[in-house]
Amino acid sequence: MASKKYKLLFGLFTLLTSGAFAQVGGSYDVYDSSVIPSKRLPQQNEFWNNTYNFPAKPRNMWEIGASVGTGNIGGDVSTVVPGLGFEAHIRKAFGYVFSLRAQYVNFTAKGQNWRQARNYGKNKAWAGYNPATDNVFYNYKTAMQDLGLQGIVTLNNIRFHKNKTSLVMYAGGGVGATLYNTMVNARDAGGNTYTALFNSLDGSNYDNRKDILKALKDGMDDTYETEAENQGESRPKMGKNTLKPSGTVLGGIAIRLGKRVNLALEDRFTIVKDDLLDGQRWQEHPTGDAALTSDFDSYNFLSLGLNFNLGSKAVEPLWWLNPLDYAYDQLRKDRIARNNPKFDDADGDGVLDALDREPNTPADCPVDTHGVTKDTDGDGVPDCKDKQLITPTECQPVDADGIGKCPDPACCEDKRPIVDKDCACDYPSLSFKGNSTTLSSDAKAMLATVASKMKMGADCSITITGYPTTSKPSQAVCEKRLQAIKDYLEGSEGISSDRVSTNCEKDGGDNNTVDIKCN
Repeated sequence: MASKKYKLLFGLFTLLTSGAFAQVGGSYDVYDSSVIPSKRLPQQNEFWNNTYNFPAKPRNMWEIGASVGTGNIGGDVSTVVPGLGFEAHIRKAFGYVFSLRAQYVNFTAKGQNWRQARNYGKNKAWAGYNPATDNVFYNYKTAMQDLGLQGIVTLNNIRFHKNKTSLVMYAGGGVGATLYNTMVNARDAGGNTYTALFNSLDGSNYDNRKDILKALKDGMDDTYETEAENQGESRPKMGKNTLKPSGTVLGGIAIRLGKRVNLALEDRFTIVKDDLLDGQRWQEHPTGDAALTSDFDSYNFLSLGLNFNLGSKAVEPLWWLNPLDYAYDQLRKDRIARNNPKFDDADGDGVLDALDREPNTPADCPVDTHGVTKDTDGDGVPDCKDKQLITPTECQPVDADGIGKCPDPACCEDKRPIVDKDCACDYPSLSFKGNSTTLSSDAKAMLATVASKMKMGADCSITITGYPTTSKPSQAVCEKRLQAIKDYLEGSEGISSDRVSTNCEKDGGDNNTVDIKCN
């Protein structure tokens, strides 16, 4: 029965993927800045300006997926029928090779031993049977749930001899938490034991395996009414379920059906830190003795499902892209240019067609060294059509003429505009004590007055003059004082540094006085 279900899954997978290999893997334009997050734009600009070799990593889509599959438990009781179930996940790439995935798995599995057992006296599920005279045949029905986080490594998207692929292989592992509830079919619907049936069967000979399993199936109902052994009440619980940590390893293949959808076949193996997934921790030996097992139970889940890529202004998940595409594309273009030295420039933008990344540039539009129309402020409107050449980012998006809309700050709605006036020249002098280079409170108040007057005239500038002696220590003190004044005007008062000049004039006046003069 189990083999038929696996064959069915494999046949369905083959049918769905029979035409998929005609597809090709994804790629993206490395010069498309719309898929670059703002924090990586400085690197992208350096790449554009040929000052950095590597383009910025693009923003990539999230993947969500759901699958159906079969799960079976590996423990002390044989699995009869792999249980049907499902999984759902969300996955995000952090590079071209590594990604993280959160996954939920849910399935129910059944098991039935064909060998009889006698050493079940400590298992409360079989109360009502006499270990001295009665056989039992261990069985279980377990509802499994697992929520885990896995790291996944893509194995074949970095390719040196083929730029794209329609199939990716991956492997990974992670940790999680498993909830399970195990029940045993120890009695029929009327509450009676199966003593007569069990004692009539002899499971000592493997040749009788099929006959015994058939007799058990025909003679037992499907109630699973009795709670399995659960190590007392010391186990962590959530409702009626046992809660245990788990560890998972997995492997799979995905077939690309389109930019936003792919088909995946995956197998995951999970070890749970518990020996009671099948409700039994006593392993029966052919000699009739039993030993308490200390190994952990596990389960396997084989699934087939569809995954979908979500996100706007983003490329496909990076595990579908080959990061060598750009490098090989550039090598090809350079090789073509060398082998076919043509000097045509169809659009007349000054960049040869062999190197032109925008072969149809409109007339009279300035381009960069790659032949791409310049867009200085990155608002999507080329400079040749942009009526507002520098539109601040906060004022975008813009209209068809490249003009943005910047709302007036609420804090400044009632303020009157600054009116340019003649440059003031009645600035105070500042005094310092000894060799001090720190601004006093009085000095800062005077500088606030200086800044206020400078703001009244946007084109006004000043020169700060100190008068050191000819000694080097005195000149060093002068330079530090002037720099402190300049820094304060710029940092605290908002005066641009290019409007402030400094001058240390040897023996030109009082060593501890600094004059401020208009230019």
